[in-house]
Amino acid sequence: MVSLLTAAELLGFATYIPSFANATGSDILKGVNYASGSAGIREETGKHLTLYSHGARKIALFGAGLIGCTPHALSVHGTNGSACVDEMNDAVALFNGELKSLVDQLNADLPGAKLIYVNTFGMGKPLESSPPRTIPRTFLNFYCLLTAAELLGFATYIPSFANATGSDILKGVNYASGSAGIREETGKHLGIRFSLDQQFQHHNLTVSRTAKILEFNQAATEHLNKCIYSVGMGSNDYINNYFMPSLYPTSRTYTKEEYAKTLYSHGARKIALFGAGLIGCTPHALSVHGTNGSACVDEMNDAVALFNGELKSLVDQLNADLPGAKLIYVNTFGMGKPLESSPPPFTVLNVGCCKLRKDGQCMISQPPCQNRSNYAFYDSFHPTEVANKITAHRSYNAFLPSDTYPIDISHLAQL
Repeated sequence: MVSLLTAAELLGFATYIPSFANATGSDILKGVNYASGSAGIREETGKHLTLYSHGARKIALFGAGLIGCTPHALSVHGTNGSACVDEMNDAVALFNGELKSLVDQLNADLPGAKLIYVNTFGMGKPLESSPPRTIPRTFLNFYCLLTAAELLGFATYIPSFANATGSDILKGVNYASGSAGIREETGKHLGIRFSLDQQFQHHNLTVSRTAKILEFNQAATEHLNKCIYSVGMGSNDYINNYFMPSLYPTSRTYTKEEYAKTLYSHGARKIALFGAGLIGCTPHALSVHGTNGSACVDEMNDAVALFNGELKSLVDQLNADLPGAKLIYVNTFGMGKPLESSPPPFTVLNVGCCKLRKDGQCMISQPPCQNRSNYAFYDSFHPTEVANKITAHRSYNAFLPSDTYPIDISHLAQL
């Protein structure tokens, strides 16, 4: 959720929204960040109403990005000649399709709801009209909360749930958990993480703390109604679950279409829904799966495309079903695709900036590359700050009509 920070700056925030762990006292009235790295959606049925029931109305849903173009995907899966692992990106495209549909659904169903979809997947693709210094060629981060918060006006980072204390939670809380996903088991092989369901539990605590600080439940509800919620889930459910058959059975249990529908039917669909990105273009996907001549691992990207399709559809559904809800879909998958008018700003796309461990993540205490602005990925999975800012700006002010749905974050903030 890195792009949210930049969005927060654009909205006028002087400091970062504190994480749930750190938000305390009246700080929670400014907002709380519940993000949890690698967490997912499951544990989950009916959870898509949780944020709305607590007063959330302005929601930006970020689609998953081009995970098939990450250094990890490239190194682990291989591309078979493609620029990225197409299979991974295809899977994300499916996910994003569902996410975008969800925006319309929720906006229609929830009275007062204002959801938008941010197409981070599409943002990762080069633009014909954009010079290389501004738009990346492949995968852009699907969690751009930091940059988005900056655009919204935040001067400091939104505190994590673990560190947010007192009134800090009023500014915002970050619930992110590395490697976590929609499904409870996602990312288990990487250690402790908080799934999407657990992040919602953290948010429930924040709601209670907010009511205590403001002294009245109605005051807390009114405060939460004004907040913007950013939810970006799904990519880890593919990278650290579906496409790891040796560790997880999901790829043998579900077809890509069935998996995408399962994630949505059992998961929370709140606020700003970020679709999954071009996971088939990540360094990890390229190195592990191969591309068979394609730029990315097409199978992975095709699977994500199904997921995103369901996610986008869900946006419409929830907007229609939930009174007052306003969900949006962020097409990170589309953002990850190169635009003919915009040459890529990066020179290194298939490897990460840092020295990697066997699992594709950075080694501790090892210096990263010095020319980070030339790299699209920091490790085998995660985009660099330069890439994140591009996604954040397109999420806040859509560069293309397909970047967000039905509106972008800047317009969501004005509702």
